[in-house]
Amino acid sequence: MRAGPPERIVVLSGGVGGARFLRALTAWNRARPLPAQITAVVNTADDFWHIGVRICPDLDSVLYTLAGVGDAERGWGRRADSETVLDELRAWQAPGTWFSLGDRDLALSLFRTQLLREGLGLAEITARLAERWPLGVRILPATEQPIETRVSLAPAAAGSDEPEDLGFQEWWVRRRASADATGFRVAGLERAHAGPGVLEALAAADRVLIAPSNPIVSIWPILGIPVIREVLEASSARVLGLSPLLAGRPVRGHADRCLSIAGVPPSSAGIAGFYGPRRPAVAGLPPGILDGWLIDERDAAQLDEVRALGITAAAAPILFPEDPSDHRIVRALLALAADE
Repeated sequence: MRAGPPERIVVLSGGVGGARFLRALTAWNRARPLPAQITAVVNTADDFWHIGVRICPDLDSVLYTLAGVGDAERGWGRRADSETVLDELRAWQAPGTWFSLGDRDLALSLFRTQLLREGLGLAEITARLAERWPLGVRILPATEQPIETRVSLAPAAAGSDEPEDLGFQEWWVRRRASADATGFRVAGLERAHAGPGVLEALAAADRVLIAPSNPIVSIWPILGIPVIREVLEASSARVLGLSPLLAGRPVRGHADRCLSIAGVPPSSAGIAGFYGPRRPAVAGLPPGILDGWLIDERDAAQLDEVRALGITAAAAPILFPEDPSDHRIVRALLALAADE
């Protein structure tokens, strides 16, 4: 049994993949004699205004999944939600109905929008929303300042009447990532500050875990906030990550396509190189953030490539089981700290 105060774990997370990882992590944590204090720092670069309300897809996916009310089949939204409002908007041929919002999901977004207009910050609002359910995790927005992932389209994909710069949700959801993209940028990132509580949580962390979220559009907007990157590079906590790819493919979504567009090899080893070793094995390499990296057993041939970067690496089955008592993936990830 671990003596002393509870361990402090911080997770950098996007939406669907990060939420599933956090669900597995909390199940493991509840089974411990001395549960850890878990904080999730969640991407906000997917947030956008839509049909008059502020939508925070990643924050809501984490909230719903940990609360046990999320739609596991779709990977987002509330389970068994109705769409009466959306159907009525469609009957009016209102713009914006390409983004599906269930009625209860819309109610949360309406409440968030009301609180924003009353002057509350996103961190305070998120904490208030989280009070409804026993989550086992403190959820912190990576930043309260407006940042937005934008997608640059190839001229042929943009067409004569289409903009060459789309919001990420329009490209990802409305276009189903089908329009040819040439790159991503996060508007406002250079001016963004870490959200309330984020730096304090990172500075106090015993371990920092990178969830198996999309490295380009979910994790990079967090790491791209300069002060967060600086804290991670200097932290004494072990920084461990779980690859979002299984046999070179994402379980859901288009992470492999996003990697290729961003010029990152779409492989577990390629992602490890993108994050970089925090203590480079070769002099002259820029500092990264990773101490340990867990990849799927079907990608085990890439282990030597990851280790050559100066990153501790292991392979294991990393598809999350439905059985919440199966903690093998979490244990395999955390064991990387002991292997250093």
